[in-house]
Amino acid sequence: MALSRNKQPTGYRKIMRNQPEYNSGFTLLELMITIAIAGILVGVAIPSFTSIIASNRLTAYANELVTALNLARNEAVKRGMSVTVRKVDDNSSTNKGAGTNWEDGWDIFTDADSDGNFEAGDVLIRTYDPLKFSYTLRGNNFSNFISFTSSGQSNTNGSFVICDNSDGNDVPEANTSKLIIVNSVGRGRMGLDSNNDGIPNTDTTATAASNITSCIP
Repeated sequence: MALSRNKQPTGYRKIMRNQPEYNSGFTLLELMITIAIAGILVGVAIPSFTSIIASNRLTAYANELVTALNLARNEAVKRGMSVTVRKVDDNSSTNKGAGTNWEDGWDIFTDADSDGNFEAGDVLIRTYDPLKFSYTLRGNNFSNFISFTSSGQSNTNGSFVICDNSDGNDVPEANTSKLIIVNSVGRGRMGLDSNNDGIPNTDTTATAASNITSCIP
């Protein structure tokens, strides 16, 4: 008797159900190898990723200071009077910053007599928060403040050094420091790194360049 095309032989479905099923997942050995490789990759990637984060944070802080200096200079020209950038003490805009460091934050305000004090009649323009983590920010020739005249000139030229000083040795290391230079006409900019070793130069030009040697100039 011929079988219909739409019917299977008796017992066919039962036989198919009894066929062994194969698992396509990982074996224990494959899983152990995968975990080992992942551990190696994580061990290599984490230090590099941490370094990138620290470098980006350092650059952001340095750019923030340059922006603040340029803001103060522009405000001095726009208002036709002296404007001061001064480190703060406990975020108080009435203290000259004695006993504090620039990493504790700074204020920008109009300064009619250019003495670095926030006094009656002066106007607070902006306050900047302290730097976080282990970053230090110190000024050379700007121990407490820097003022800009109505012509945009600063009261003196000098520089700022910002460091990721997590090891506490106050020594700039590769990619852990930035130098911000303020020239005699009051313009602020980043210091050069002419030999590409990750440490900024003390000089304002690439010739006869030498590295900064301390986070506390």
